[in-house]
Amino acid sequence: MKKLLIVFLLTSLSFVGYGQRNNQVDKEKLEAARVAFITNRLSLSPDQAAKFWPLYNEFQEKRNAAMREMRQISRKGEEEITNEQAEELIEKRFKLQENLLLAEKNFTKEIASSLSPIHALKLDEINRDFTRHIYRIHRKQRESKPENNNN
Repeated sequence: MKKLLIVFLLTSLSFVGYGQRNNQVDKEKLEAARVAFITNRLSLSPDQAAKFWPLYNEFQEKRNAAMREMRQISRKGEEEITNEQAEELIEKRFKLQENLLLAEKNFTKEIASSLSPIHALKLDEINRDFTRHIYRIHRKQRESKPENNNN
């Protein structure tokens, strides 16, 4: 219960400044909230957290890099390109997706062996829960924000 209260307070405090920054997310606060949320939901001990977070961060870096490359491929598809170029981009995107799947498999295996298979299984849902939590907070802030009238 105490951990849950700490996570709630960290998450709440991390978003106090969120609405005051013209919708610019403070990435450090967001990451601190993510760490607290995941650590709490997985009930990680300090030793487990020391094993988990380097693996998680490394995987997230690989995932983010692959997602950036896929977005660049999608943007190239908006330009005037030939069918051959489009086919090359499609193949490149599939290769990126295969590499991403392989990275996720390796990450999941590492988590399962260093923590437990249960932790590895829960992680994906916990990440989605965190994202939903952030969306809910953002939506509440938007709804409670008074309309700006330029008179």
